[in-house]
Amino acid sequence: MKRFFKKHMPAQLFILLLAVLWEVGTRIFQIPHYIIPRLSDVLVSLAENSGLLARHFVITLGEALLGLAISIVLGTLSAIWIDSSSLARKTLYPLVVASQTIPIIALSPIMVMWFGYEIGSKIAVVMLFTFFPIAMNTADGFRSADPDIGELLRTMGASKRELFLKWKIPSALPEFFTGLKMAAAISVGGATLGEWLGGEAGLGMYTKRAANMLRGESVFSGVLLLSAMGIMLFLAVLAIERICLSYRRESKVGQ
Repeated sequence: MKRFFKKHMPAQLFILLLAVLWEVGTRIFQIPHYIIPRLSDVLVSLAENSGLLARHFVITLGEALLGLAISIVLGTLSAIWIDSSSLARKTLYPLVVASQTIPIIALSPIMVMWFGYEIGSKIAVVMLFTFFPIAMNTADGFRSADPDIGELLRTMGASKRELFLKWKIPSALPEFFTGLKMAAAISVGGATLGEWLGGEAGLGMYTKRAANMLRGESVFSGVLLLSAMGIMLFLAVLAIERICLSYRRESKVGQ
């Protein structure tokens, strides 16, 4: 733990500096609370509404995790198909890339029309945000597999299943986790947007209602929690990545 704080000391000091500037700046310039509230008032709002915020936090986190989980499954299957089929590489790959030229925000209301105002539309919006980075990074990871290693395994009589498990998957894991870290961080944005477009609960709905009532402290407290959620999901994926790819670090140390 001591090593962790020492390693991230510059970032902690920078965050502390920003917090001081926020508090001092809003007091000196007398900025209205509905534009930028004082940090101390935001912290008070967090404490006073902790129970309510915790319930909204769990709802938004559940939507983000469900959408992310489905994107992992569909994105990985799509990447496998793209890698194993020339037809998929010529049809699905360019189609997925071209789909990113369509603004995701413009598609989000369509998800609400299709899936209604229940949790299904929020999960669908999260998938709009998270499918692409997982599918494309994993497909690129499969494509980057060293052909010499594949050829060596084939000469040793490896089957297609063994080639996939011992050659393709280890080669694709770094890129898969790169896409997953991006997807984990932006999944919170997808869940929040889904709640804004139509929802009854969640931090996105909480901040929208607070903004309509010009309660700046409540809006900023919700935004801080959404940011914390995104960081938490990113760090969780980072921890899983370090465990899954620990063999790579050990092999480098052994060389």
